[in-house]
Amino acid sequence: MQALEIVHTTVYRYARPVAFGEHQAMFRPRDSHDLRLLSTALSISPGATVRWMHDVFSNSIAIASFSEPAAELSFESRITLEHYGVEDPDFPVAEFARTYPFSYPADQVPDLGRTIEVHYEDPDHKVLSWARGFVEEAGVPCDTRDLLRAINAAVKDRFDYQARDEPGCQTPVETLAKGSGSCRDFALFMMEAVRSLGFAARFVSGYLYSPANDPADEGFRGAGATHAWLQVFLPGAGWVEFDPTNGLVGGTNLIRVAVTRDPTQAVPLKGSYAGDKNDYLGMAVTVTVRTLEG
Repeated sequence: MQALEIVHTTVYRYARPVAFGEHQAMFRPRDSHDLRLLSTALSISPGATVRWMHDVFSNSIAIASFSEPAAELSFESRITLEHYGVEDPDFPVAEFARTYPFSYPADQVPDLGRTIEVHYEDPDHKVLSWARGFVEEAGVPCDTRDLLRAINAAVKDRFDYQARDEPGCQTPVETLAKGSGSCRDFALFMMEAVRSLGFAARFVSGYLYSPANDPADEGFRGAGATHAWLQVFLPGAGWVEFDPTNGLVGGTNLIRVAVTRDPTQAVPLKGSYAGDKNDYLGMAVTVTVRTLEG
């Protein structure tokens, strides 16, 4: 078990006071068997009225409404939690699903729904061909867990990581062509790659704990900001975490906040303002994840 504190701060700056529309924040992790929230606090300036809701995936959404203009808008989320993630678990896949290919049971297919479907255009089947290469290398049938681990490791080893402040994701075809991307790009790319092979997969946004207190430890790629990875559903094991940015399997360093069908549904913070586009001067985001003493 790890006791962690997460501080996530976002500051928007403007050339003059502007009026703000509603802002939606996805900062709060969900309690589960591997994560126990101890405390949460959300500070917003200027002052806002906040209400909470669950989205279609049961993620917690804070909706902030503002009544006064300002030249600076800031959000600070402070969370403490106990985290019980397991590193590279030997997840117990059901006997029939231990070798690939396999079919999901009929009673699970309606609930897995569109997580099995490819969402992005791949007219030349380049992403599919990339994914099939691992199946061809392993032979059919092949070990399901080894296949997914190989794909996960290949994204880390074969693609260049590039942090990117711009919102949104590259398409999987773009990521494959460029050979580089951010954690969100890699999560989306692997999600579509395994979907093309028939696996159910979904997108995860949250935080990454990097134990880089040791000067010899360079830490993980994507630490110090919000992070993204994916889950693959395996009968008998359930939703298993894969972080292709760092080649991680299992959730020992991953703190889930939002789980969605598509990355566009997992934006940590979004909103609007009334003013000229030139009024916007930029934003700054800082994320720290540290262990708690005691």
